[in-house]
Amino acid sequence: MDSKPFTFRLQLTKTQQKEVQTYLESLSIGMILFGLRFAYKRERAISGGYLMPGRKSIVKKETVMLNHTQAGWRLNNWKAMIRSYRDKGYSYPTISRIKKEIRVIAYNNK
Repeated sequence: MDSKPFTFRLQLTKTQQKEVQTYLESLSIGMILFGLRFAYKRERAISGGYLMPGRKSIVKKETVMLNHTQAGWRLNNWKAMIRSYRDKGYSYPTISRIKKEIRVIAYNNK
């Protein structure tokens, strides 16, 4: 693949200039692009109002509005729920934590 020089302009303070220069000199192009993609997606999520980072917020989002009847139904249909959570992109440890919280709701709120 052909590589071409790329020039861009930024208005930076001296401190910011040193920091950016350090990153550009020490990181590979792939890592720089990875970081820019991550920062771009995060900024879009923040500005869109749907950034909920972390496993705790995922578990809370899935369980906070459940009553004990709904929680019981989810436990009885757990295989379908796993499929649904995997379709949403949740990891198995996250799904396990969701199930743990659903059990608490189903058995403690009777």
